[in-house]
Amino acid sequence: MSPEAIFFYLFAVMAVAFSLVTVLKRNPAVGAFSLVLVFFSFAGIYAILGAHLVAALQVVVYAGAIMVLLIFVIMLLNADSPSLDMDRTHWTLRALSLAGCATLFAFFVWAFQNGSLFPQPGQFPPQRVAELGGSTKLISYLMFTEYLYPFEVTSALILAGIVGSVTLAKRQKVKRGKA
Repeated sequence: MSPEAIFFYLFAVMAVAFSLVTVLKRNPAVGAFSLVLVFFSFAGIYAILGAHLVAALQVVVYAGAIMVLLIFVIMLLNADSPSLDMDRTHWTLRALSLAGCATLFAFFVWAFQNGSLFPQPGQFPPQRVAELGGSTKLISYLMFTEYLYPFEVTSALILAGIVGSVTLAKRQKVKRGKA
């Protein structure tokens, strides 16, 4: 077995394990930190596959900026105590959740059986990317020309989420008389 395959399986097992920790832990801070480790595992997989720019963006954007924002919101809202107690959840909600998970799993099995392991070359095959100056130059050009509007809308949505969480946190403190 090649070293690439060994590291791929190592990162894949880490990603699955920390994903389970993210979902199953009741403490949101522990879940958020586990999600950071999932992002690092994905960055390792991207690096093994030769997508070094995507690996760096995964670490900088997701593990860096987005997770810092998420942890800040968790601490701001004082969400150290678990908000979802499955012991008190109604049995129909549990059944619907299990049915949704089973449906999603069946869809993934169907997609893997009917999908192709060898993707078709898209608009930018490797030869065209090399002609245009490399992946970093092409991604930055596309992001700031053709995809500028979705990029800015995403930034506005993240800003709206921050403002909304701060507003909710301040309103709850005022209602409790801690202002």
